[in-house]
Amino acid sequence: MAQQVRDAQHVLTEVAALDFDVDHIVVASGRASAEIAGFEWSGQRRFVFRPGIDGADLELLAILETERIADRFTDVLLVSGDAIFTDAVAALGAQGVTVTVASRPESLSHRLRMAASHTIELNYESDSVLEAA
Repeated sequence: MAQQVRDAQHVLTEVAALDFDVDHIVVASGRASAEIAGFEWSGQRRFVFRPGIDGADLELLAILETERIADRFTDVLLVSGDAIFTDAVAALGAQGVTVTVASRPESLSHRLRMAASHTIELNYESDSVLEAA
């Protein structure tokens, strides 16, 4: 829903001091919420989506693993708590990238927490941000 996208942006602005007009933002979504997430996110962003289970996660993972992130960025903020990102986050850290993971505390994988340089706890209504990654 449109309000969920706005809530996600608001939370990220508060906790991570993101500048949505300057920072390189990648928004990933599953197919079910692609239209809303793609149109409602304000400011510059790259939008990717993939249908299927874990589609948004798989899109972000592909970017982290194949787009020479360490050659292009010194800092990465990953907004997810899913363990699927652990190896990619650890690999970026080994290449000197500071990777901050932002997640709801109860959704943050222990392995991902250990791989991250820093973590940020997100506190928001459990249904306010459902499918956008």
